[in-house]
Amino acid sequence: MRYNGISFRTALLCSVLITAGAASGCASIVKGTEQTVSLSTVCGGKPVTDASCTLSNSKGQWSVTTPGSVILHKAYGELSVTCSKEGLRLAPVEQFESSAGNSVWGNFIAGGVIGYAIDAGSGAGFEYPQSMTIAFEPPCEPPAADGG
Repeated sequence: MRYNGISFRTALLCSVLITAGAASGCASIVKGTEQTVSLSTVCGGKPVTDASCTLSNSKGQWSVTTPGSVILHKAYGELSVTCSKEGLRLAPVEQFESSAGNSVWGNFIAGGVIGYAIDAGSGAGFEYPQSMTIAFEPPCEPPAADGG
């Protein structure tokens, strides 16, 4: 069947491509590119307060004092977290992987590689854990002042 010289199959393919293109970047619109994460620190299983932490990924770097929350830009890949507190050993650098949300997979089905690329590039289709705990290594108490 032809309509104005265009086959039904060609018209259908064009329609599908236009719809997929319109759906591309859906997670960017629905979920946004920012996420709030909560961070706490412990040593020997006990909470450590007022530790200074730096979070970084391919989209930027953020600081927070524990326990606390920070709004960061989501990204595909790792979020590195480094914490320190005077009198305690430097906590090991922790890596938290982003995971693809349901919206990114739905967008991949609807928008194909282009839709996935948009969500991956903006970070909108990925999320980090909402709550993270960083553990300092013992000894957990600052050394006592020498009274002698």
